[in-house]
Order: sequence, then C-alpha cells, then structure tokens
Amino acid sequence: MKAIKFEKPWDVACVGIEKPVPGPGQALIKVKTAGICGSDIGAFRGTNGLVSYPRVIGHELAGVIESVPEDNPKGLKVGDHVIVDPYLYCGHCYPCSIGRTNCCTDLHVLGVHVDGGMAEYFCHPADMLVKMPENMDWILAAMAEPLTISLHGVHRGGLKAGEYCAIYGAGPIGLLAGLVAEAYGAHAILIDIVQERLDFAKELGIEYIVNSGREDPVSVVSEITGGNMAQLVMECTGANACIRGSLDLVSNAGRITFTGWPKKETSLPTDVFTRKEIDIRGARTSAGEFEEAIELITSGRVDVRKILTKTVSLEEAPATIIDIEKNPGSYMKVVVEMP
Repeated sequence: MKAIKFEKPWDVACVGIEKPVPGPGQALIKVKTAGICGSDIGAFRGTNGLVSYPRVIGHELAGVIESVPEDNPKGLKVGDHVIVDPYLYCGHCYPCSIGRTNCCTDLHVLGVHVDGGMAEYFCHPADMLVKMPENMDWILAAMAEPLTISLHGVHRGGLKAGEYCAIYGAGPIGLLAGLVAEAYGAHAILIDIVQERLDFAKELGIEYIVNSGREDPVSVVSEITGGNMAQLVMECTGANACIRGSLDLVSNAGRITFTGWPKKETSLPTDVFTRKEIDIRGARTSAGEFEEAIELITSGRVDVRKILTKTVSLEEAPATIIDIEKNPGSYMKVVVEMP
C-alpha cells in the first residue's frame, strides 16, 4: 500500500509499504481522509523534538472498518464509519486512572512517537475509534481532531456563555477556538499579527479581531470588555511574547489556558497570579472531546469547512507538505483524500 513517510527531516515521499495486519484488539481501517497538521510541518522541518524517524505521519484520520474483533467494547462492526482517536495511553498511570488520558505518563501520539495513518490502510485499537454518522462528509470528519484540541482548551478554561474569550493565534486551532467560543454564546476576541488571517476570521463570524502588530491588545481588550478584561485567555501560538501577554489580558479571577507549545521558557511575573488570583492551566491534545466535535460539525454550529484550503491526493501530499513549509501563510487546512 501507499503511505506518506518522513525518512528524516526534509525528506518526505509517498512510499510503498506492507499493508498492516491488525493485532489483538485492533481494527483494520480503510483510510478515507487524513488532515495535514502544523505538527506534521514541524516534523518535516525537524523542529518537533518529540518526533523520531523514519516515521509515517498522519493523526487526523477517518475511514471505514474492514475488520474488527467481534467482542470490541464499542460494538463496532465491519463497514462502520469511524474517526481515529490518535492518543495512545497506558490506562494504568495516575492521569489515566482519573480520565485524564491525554496526560498519560507514557503517551504515544500517532505520527510522532509511532507510525500514523496517512496511508491507504491503518490498524488501531478498536476501543479508540469513534463512530461517526454515515452521512458525515469524509473531509469534515478528518477535521474533527483539530476541533477537539480547541474544545479541550475551552473546556480546561471553563468558558461560559456571555464571557469574553481572548485568543492568541489565528491559525487553525485559534480560529476553531473562536468558533467554539461563539457557539458557546461567548464573545471571541482573536489576536494575531497577520491582518489577512484576522480578516478571514471576521468573515467566519469571529466577533472581535485585534492586530497586535498595529494596536495594543491590552487597550483594545479593555475597551471591548468595559475594563473588565477577558474572563478566559487561550494561548494557541506557543510564542513567548503571547504567553507573557496572556497575563495582561486576563481579568481578575479569570482563567488562562496554554495550548501552544513554546520552544523555550517564558519568564512570568508570578505576583500577577496572586494579585489577580488567576487560574492557569495547560491544555494538551484532547480527552473525550470527539463526540462533541462531531456534534458541533454535523449540526453546523461550527463550520469547519470554512477553514479548508484544499484537498489533495495521497500522491500530491509530499509536494503539498513542502509547499506549506515554504508558504505557510497560503494555507489554513489541507485534507488528503485516499483512493
């Protein structure tokens, strides 16, 4: 079968590999669609320190079950349409014991620590497959996983209707977080330095946009919120300046969630933690958010198709990855369609 493989950084190709054989408890999936993620571009560059090589990439996956153990816990059957939960956890460490499986001390992510599923076929534990409606568009199904990342940040921040949610970063995760905030009845304030992305966000229905390269986010957020500042700030870039800036945008008694992965430490004024009595929480990947993501997509409450740049074939994926790396501003979300 064909698969997209990074032999080493800067070396991507559509290669021929053996079709996988499912192990105990695993289902064999005919992959229909796979999203290209920003973390895949980091792996291509060699800047994602968690990735080992060679590596078949792909963790935003949807497909059809071709075989599955009859005694699988979810009652899945051959022919079912499913989305892959790509975060493999041990099930017995402390975080797993309290349902925080995304914090597993031995977490393995598809396409990062183990081979992913940007391929014609893929094997995965049957209990980590999420059944999707049979009439759900395959392209939209591949975009459920990035939506779960945004949802997890929103959940970790406890966002409520009527609150203001300031979001650093108008990439796919930040945009989706803004759309989720609006769907929750909150007021999204999206902050970025690229005006084209902010204009795009406004077209999508994001209520407020702020170009932090041209105006002071603190002043703008203060004006928008009547001086109260944002009850929730979501940092979705990993940029040190944005991480630091989150403390200035959050309200007294507010919350901050850090979804972006910084490359180096950020110096923070801890006295602000105490003075404002803020809650600061990490938000890593997702845990149990796929069902809500599917509902938000299929109901139309979050229109993920609006951030789709284009679809490509498996054979076109390597050239597309190379071009995304060279011209990131030209892309938002790309989905690979399988034959």
